[in-house]
Amino acid sequence: MQISNYETVFILNPVLSDVQVKDTVDKFKKLLIDGKAELTNEENWGLKTLTYPIQAKKSGYYTLFQFKAPTSLIRTLEIEFVRDENVMRFLTTVLDKYSLEYSEKRKKGAFKKSKETVA
Repeated sequence: MQISNYETVFILNPVLSDVQVKDTVDKFKKLLIDGKAELTNEENWGLKTLTYPIQAKKSGYYTLFQFKAPTSLIRTLEIEFVRDENVMRFLTTVLDKYSLEYSEKRKKGAFKKSKETVA
């Protein structure tokens, strides 16, 4: 069983209540944990405006999961994303060593813009 590092971002329907969003995110988190994945990072980016409309919606709730998991679990996760009517879009990518380094730096705030201006 091959285990790799993955990152998944998914967008939930903006008409959901906060409780529905939390329940949907928890459902996918439980699916990962039950599938023997190790969740390394979870970020809820909140309600964001979409670049282009999806299903006639102009915004959506964004969530990011970073995890280590068996390759076979990804198919199961993505099937569940497709089946869930609350999910508008999703993308899962494999993280290589450079992506992992970048992710660690980003989590530590290395790319946050400072409030100082350069003259």
